[in-house]
Amino acid sequence: MKKYITLLFIFFFNINANSSNQKIISHLENINSLQFKFTQRIDNNNIEKGECVILYPKKIFCKYYDIYNKILVSNGKSLVINSDKITNYYRYPLDKTPLNFILDKNFLISKMNEVDDDKNYPFYYVFNFEHENNLIKVFFDKESLDLMGWETKDIYQNLIQTFLSDININIEVEEKIFSIQKYIN
Repeated sequence: MKKYITLLFIFFFNINANSSNQKIISHLENINSLQFKFTQRIDNNNIEKGECVILYPKKIFCKYYDIYNKILVSNGKSLVINSDKITNYYRYPLDKTPLNFILDKNFLISKMNEVDDDKNYPFYYVFNFEHENNLIKVFFDKESLDLMGWETKDIYQNLIQTFLSDININIEVEEKIFSIQKYIN
């Protein structure tokens, strides 16, 4: 009898876990754009703040709150980082960065269909994936189901933790902000 009760408990637990995955997936499928403020911690030493706009698939524009007017922008293929601090800009193929996966909601959905959320987090649904030697951790709010942040390593192997706030969904976005030519010195 104990064996049947244990199996029944496991069955209902799995249904509940998959239910949260499906709720998040449904919510994510209905999102075309996001606007938010962020706090980013790099290797627990450096903290950066700013605001971003994401337009799915794979477009992002971020303006950092710093004295150097740092900008990060992706047109879906390339990622450019520029600021008044550097004499030249940095340009990377987007598909060589972890942001390639974060900005691809279809990728996130496919991975969420493969894994259950990490139960070690009381306030977030957290999904851990490994893809092409990238470890990616994605956080969703348990109440709103909104994307709340992510944790990755950058191309220099620095641990990057990004947390979102003041999130607005499905805002109107002008495509021209993702034109990387505007941000190249």
